[in-house]
Amino acid sequence: MTLNEQQRALYESILVQTRQELSELDRQIEEELAKVKERLAELQNAKKASRQMYDAACLRLGISNELAAEEEAEGGM
Repeated sequence: MTLNEQQRALYESILVQTRQELSELDRQIEEELAKVKERLAELQNAKKASRQMYDAACLRLGISNELAAEEEAEGGM
């Protein structure tokens, strides 16, 4: 089936519009991913700092570090 000029113009317009929408969605996805990556880095740094404090407290108290033992057990599986 052949398209008349009006139909062809409509579909070409749809192509342009949806291409722009797809580009905008890709941009939004990248923006959200950047936010998530930044937040994950913040959380990982906070976890690392807390872990260092936990390790130091165990050392100062002279008690075994249960977290270190758990990690060793998990790594040994």
